[in-house]
Amino acid sequence: MTAAHDASSLPAVLDRLDRLTDWEKRPRGGMRVGLDPMRDLLRRLGEPHGRLRVVHVGGTKGKGSVCALIEAGLARAGLRVGRYASPHVESVTERVCLGGRPVAGAILARALARALDAHEAARRDGTAGQDATWFDVVTAAALLIFGEAGLDWAVIEVGLGGRLDSTNAVASEVAVITNVELEHTEILGDTRAAIAAEKAGIVKPGTALITTLGPDDEAGRVVAARAAALGCAVLRPAIPPGASIAQENAALAGLVLDHLGASGATGIRDGRPARLSAALLDAEARAVARLPGRLERREVRSGAGPVPVVLDGAHVPFNLAAVLRDLACDEELGGPCIALVALAADKDAAGFLAVLHRHGAAVVCTEMPERRGHGAAALRAVAVAAGMEAETVPTPVEALAHAADLAARRGGWLLVTGSLHLVGALRSRTSAPARAGGAPPGEGPSEGAAAPAAPAPPSGRR
Repeated sequence: MTAAHDASSLPAVLDRLDRLTDWEKRPRGGMRVGLDPMRDLLRRLGEPHGRLRVVHVGGTKGKGSVCALIEAGLARAGLRVGRYASPHVESVTERVCLGGRPVAGAILARALARALDAHEAARRDGTAGQDATWFDVVTAAALLIFGEAGLDWAVIEVGLGGRLDSTNAVASEVAVITNVELEHTEILGDTRAAIAAEKAGIVKPGTALITTLGPDDEAGRVVAARAAALGCAVLRPAIPPGASIAQENAALAGLVLDHLGASGATGIRDGRPARLSAALLDAEARAVARLPGRLERREVRSGAGPVPVVLDGAHVPFNLAAVLRDLACDEELGGPCIALVALAADKDAAGFLAVLHRHGAAVVCTEMPERRGHGAAALRAVAVAAGMEAETVPTPVEALAHAADLAARRGGWLLVTGSLHLVGALRSRTSAPARAGGAPPGEGPSEGAAAPAAPAPPSGRR
């Protein structure tokens, strides 16, 4: 039997998986939230998460890069580490990493098949697992893989919110909340305080909280109160004014490693126990932790030659502002910025485009037809109303070619942003920069690329 017809192959298992509700593709106003389906799946799989030591990372932005840095630091200490992340850029295997690399497709397929079998058993029995979603099943499969891999640590990224997120079925020794801004307000609440209360749900008795949020901040007060009620320590990194995104992320990850070391956790260096600390995040570890689609420097061909491209999945105004602030320090990005933009329907299009306008960017608006999103024409109307130069090219591939030609004619550079799904759809049509290393000097601007991803799944499977 060929792989194409093998019911246990990854494409076949993903076909089964895609029959479940996937809130990454649908309007989220009616989103079912709750942990009972997830807990039922895990019970049926033998509670694999109970064998894990976990660092749980939530927040509005930066959580993926912070997870990758923590993973790299722990691995640098000689420890066996798994990392769970979402969403993926090009392949679903990116979501589950072992030893710093996306898991093999066959391993993920087996775990997904077992999690789907558990879901089907719950349907037959009429238990909570019958309501499991796409993300529930993928999360359960990841925890199954981690539980059977004999890991020293698992670094788990929250999917959405925290309190009722599928990943919150785990118990953690450290909870990280990177930051809190307005996002997913139809689910999490329409104030930073309300959103912070949801994100603080990952803090549990015995967990140390590490966050950039200050005690006098609206969201910081909420998460600090949650920690105090549970008797949990709150630790905050020292971040200098004007720190780059990469520096903030490294400060958070470094504090996690320092705390673990102070709590007695050790690694193995040269055959001997070694204390964990921020010193593990040396240049080699930071290079390993770079993630695709996060301030990633690439280039794309145009009729006039190669055009510098930055791929970044920023989709909220405050994060885009930080991205553009960091990129403004890069002397290799000369000339005007042409921004190729697609945004999900629940994103603040006016606020997002206003940030680009302040930075003098011209916009090419596109859309992801298989995603819930703003139409390209509607995005352009918002941009034009704000006084921006804007064009519409609905098909992403054609939009990339047009935007690259526009940037080349103007002696500028291209920013692909607004959606990691857009980045994932176009990344294979760009290439690594010709210059050595492919990364700007110093800390950034790249937050980080992980090990090469496995081949991309069929178009639209995200």
